[in-house]
This record gives sequence, structure tokens and C-alpha cells, in this order.
Amino acid sequence: MSNSINFENSFAKELNEICEKCSPTAFLGSEILLKNYKLAEELGLSKNFVDSEECLNIFSGVSLPENSIPIAQAYAGHQFGHFNPQLGDGRAILIGEINDYEIQLKGIGQTPFSRRGDGKSALGPVLREYVISEFMHSMGIPTTRSLFAIKTNEFVYRESAQPGGILARVARSHIRIGTFEYARNKNNGVLKSLADYSINRYYPESNETDNKYLSFFAAVCNKQALLISKWMSIGFIHGVMNTDNMTISGETIDYGPCAFMDKYDPKTVFSSIDHQGRYAYLNQPAILIWNLAKFAETLIPLIGENEEKSIKQLSDILQVTMPTYQEYFYKEFCEKLGLHNIDDMNIKIIDSYLKILHSESIDFTLSFRDLAKIVNKSMKVEDSVFKESKNFDKWFKAWKKEINITDIFQKMNLKNPCYIPRNHLIEDALKYANNGNMTEINLITKLLEAPFIEKDRYEKYTMPSSSDERYVTYCGT
Repeated sequence: MSNSINFENSFAKELNEICEKCSPTAFLGSEILLKNYKLAEELGLSKNFVDSEECLNIFSGVSLPENSIPIAQAYAGHQFGHFNPQLGDGRAILIGEINDYEIQLKGIGQTPFSRRGDGKSALGPVLREYVISEFMHSMGIPTTRSLFAIKTNEFVYRESAQPGGILARVARSHIRIGTFEYARNKNNGVLKSLADYSINRYYPESNETDNKYLSFFAAVCNKQALLISKWMSIGFIHGVMNTDNMTISGETIDYGPCAFMDKYDPKTVFSSIDHQGRYAYLNQPAILIWNLAKFAETLIPLIGENEEKSIKQLSDILQVTMPTYQEYFYKEFCEKLGLHNIDDMNIKIIDSYLKILHSESIDFTLSFRDLAKIVNKSMKVEDSVFKESKNFDKWFKAWKKEINITDIFQKMNLKNPCYIPRNHLIEDALKYANNGNMTEINLITKLLEAPFIEKDRYEKYTMPSSSDERYVTYCGT
């Protein structure tokens, strides 16, 4: 376990044409509010180091180890369907890699890609991403991780003056589909370097295939299909599935306008800027395919000399991605409902269940926990979220025929969380935190570390908001 930090800098060294060297802003007098000791240990960092002044100085931009090469990554992206050829890290700097993970400081000040922005972040979005990303990890959902949430010594001016913050974000990769779009616009040499780097670092098995670029594309498609199925299984809505917000590693990235459904409604949208519902819950699988098609377009020059044949080969892979996603989706919901296998009957049961939740405006997360209690006879239907349902009894009888009653309660409770980052609870906790009170954030973070274990005295943290007012999320930029 290290009492210091030694960075590798493979991206900076091998892909210098798609990044810019830049130095973090030094935020003297900062304070680390949340420390992820478990993640630090996984990265090989000792508790002594995490608690040291050296650690604080590194992650608040005051000083960096000599072996760090801080960079801002360049990328393009289709944003709400419209192509922007020049985006990039406008408020984040990659300071290096450790144990094959990248560490990025988000909110660390201006970069060459900041455009007219200040490159800073308010504390609220930093704490929010910390809590939600670590919950996703606890759920076994591929995600960027949060190492530290830091309060700076400055106020950030958005609609009003707010405390500033920095997130130390950890990921296997920050390379996005948008990174490939940027490289394709540069030239084929840069594109090839990016693809080779990505394959060698994240998909080395593709090097052993007849066409490593086709294999790479197929692997990314598969990982993303699995990822979106997991989002859908917990009612997670990303909010801004632009191509610059989808990683080639299959990790969830950029938790700006994201949120979780309370009442099940496939048309749910939270983002303040998604006026047409492009990134609504039910549209996420289709957007996955749209984004992967844009990724495929970038790879055409690498596949082979015959362009028409290359397009056909990429299209063939893309064609099977939606069926792959659907298989993952039904597998997730089979597990949530304690069903043994994906067959026509169980698909019908799942679809019928979701129709009941939708037509009767039932809370998505609570429904699975209550269902387990009902079948376990520790809860009566009239005390559950199904108490006013007209269709539940008929569905319940059909479902019971397909499950193993013996272990159903345990199986369902190991798959379905009782605690999620409820939107209203997070917002309340952030208001307290902005005023210097971290009690609620600390408690929610602790509960979400073990989201399947229901604890006495914390029932309110399982409940949806009592307000009918529509919840709205904002980017935080």
C-alpha cells in the first residue's frame, strides 16, 4: 500500500494529437468532504496517504507528482442528434493512471476546451455524482467511480453563488464514442492510433481475431447493450445520452441530468433541456443503437479496403445488438421477479407486470420489494403498493406458477434494492451540504453502500416523494 502516488501517462504519451497538456487550477484551502477508502485501497493507496496533506494538495490542484502529465482530452459528439466537431474536457483534467485506472479531476478549472466556461463545478453536482456513481457500483452496474468529493475555497456563480467543488473521478477509460468521432475528423492515422490503443488496453482479445477492429466494435456493442439493460432494470434515466457521454469501456459516465423513476412511466424525462423526450426512459435502447451506428461510421476506414463490404460487416454486428439488448433486458427482469429462464411465458409475465405498474402509477422500486414480502406472507396486498390494483391478483396467480416459492424471497431481495438515490432525498441532502451540514449526505451514502439491506428506523429513505410536482434535473455546467 503506497503512501504516495505514482502515475502512468499512457494516453498523454500515445495519443498526444487528441489531448492538450494543461495544469489544474490550484484551490488552496480546500477540504475533502467525502473519502472513498475502499476505492483508494483498490488503487493501492494507503489510508495514511488518503488522510495526508499531500493527498489533499494533489487532488485540489495545488501540487502534482513530478511523473504526472495532466491533460484535457479532445472529443466531438452528437448532442441531441446534432454533430459538434469540437467539444473536449472543458472542466476536467486527466492527471494520470494508477493500477490501470484513470484519475480525472472534474471542476478543476479552465482547459483549452472550456470555451467561455470557467471550468469549475458547484459542490452540489460533485456530491450528487459521488453518491449516485457509488450506488451504481454497489448495484454491480459498470460505472465511473468517485474517489473524493472536495469543497474548494471559492464560490461558483451559476444562477446564484454556490460553494465550489472538485470530483476525483476514477474510470477504466474516459474514451468516448465522441473521441472516435473527433479522431475520424482528424485523419485516419490518428483514428488508427486511437483504435489500436483502445484495443490493446481494454480489448486485447480482439488482437487474436481475423479483424481486430470488427471484433472491437462487437465487444463495445455487447458491453453497452448490457449496460443499458442494467439501467432499465433499476429505473435509471441518464438524461443526456449524447455520443460524447458513452464510453467504449461500457461504463456509465457523466451523471449531470440523471435521475431515478418513482412511479413507473416509460415516457419519464427529467432533464431540463430534453424538451422532445429524446432521452426518455423508454428511448434509451433505441438511442444506444443510434449512437453505436455513429461509432460504426468512424471505424469504416479501418475495417478493410472495400468500403461497401466494411459497412455491411459493421451493419451485421449492429443488427444483432438490439436482440442482444432485449435478451439482457429480460434476463435482468427474470432475476428481479425470481423467474428461472427467458421463455415466452416469462416474457409475457414481465411485460404484463410492467403494464400494471404503468397503468396504475405504481412505484417501480417499491413494487419488487413489496412483491417479495407478499409472496413471503410478511405483507398483505392491502398494505402494499398494489392495494388499489385491479389486475394484480390475476397476474400474481400466473407468476406464482412459474417461480420456486422456497427461495424466492431471498433471491428477489438480493436483486432488488430497497434504497435508491431518491431524487427528493438527494436534493434535500444537497441543500444541507451547501450550508455546511453533511449529516444527510453521509447517511444516504452509507445506506446506498448496501442498498439491498433494509435497516430499522430508515423507512423514509425507501419511500418516493409525496409531492406530485415534476422533478427536473440540470446539467451542472
